Amino acid sequence: MSQYKIEAATGQHIGDRKEQQDRVALFAAPKAPGYMMAVLADGMGGLTGGTIAAEQVIHTARQAFDHFSPLTDTVEGMLDSIARDAHTIINLSGISSEKQPHSTMVALVLTPQRQAVWAHVGDSRLYRFDGPNFAERTVDHSFVERMVKEGKLTREQARNHRLSNLLSNVLGPTTAKLDITMGRHDGLKPGDSFLLCSDGLWAYFEDNELGAALAARSAREASEMLVKKTRERSEGVKADNCTLAVVKLVAVEAPKKTYTAEKVRRAV
Repeated sequence: MSQYKIEAATGQHIGDRKEQQDRVALFAAPKAPGYMMAVLADGMGGLTGGTIAAEQVIHTARQAFDHFSPLTDTVEGMLDSIARDAHTIINLSGISSEKQPHSTMVALVLTPQRQAVWAHVGDSRLYRFDGPNFAERTVDHSFVERMVKEGKLTREQARNHRLSNLLSNVLGPTTAKLDITMGRHDGLKPGDSFLLCSDGLWAYFEDNELGAALAARSAREASEMLVKKTRERSEGVKADNCTLAVVKLVAVEAPKKTYTAEKVRRAV
């Protein structure tokens, strides 16, 4: 079995907004050694409203992971509960605060069985890379993605469409049924990596650029570089908050031999 260690980092920038409404966190599971979670939320709903929603996602995820046990729970079931519970509480907080808080969510869990399981709502994305090579990403719950699926827009037209930020599915007040999309990858190995990010970052990069950035750097260095490059590319526009989490699987080096064997004399 390939051995690896998990290397992870997060990064944020407020952009040109008055408030940072994105939230991101990395968690370990007290009752499930070897499990780790990365979760990211992009809040929306005016000043403080979006922040309330995004913080609720992180809080709900932390509570669920604190109580998670592989003996009684499944990762998919836990991720589904996180999204639904956060959705309910954000709805209630919107009523009590007379605001309209909303949030996206993307969450990733890695297991000791070399599995990656993720869930997302909205347009915060998860990317998976095999070394520097793009493997897959989540599909946004957005108006333009629906039009692409229906053949009404090409992928390039969708990228620059004036309604590209119009979402069809979010956590919080909505009349639509909540859609939680799950993903899974088995057989994790050294060199695999994941990127969770808000639209304030992914809008400025091609898929292959992101894979190359993660493969060539440590998680911390990749995080810093992507935030810096986002700011450079967004110059001249009113840039959104940008937030990311990088999770890399790094090979564990075999212990080096630090001794020499000498000839043993025969006992008399």
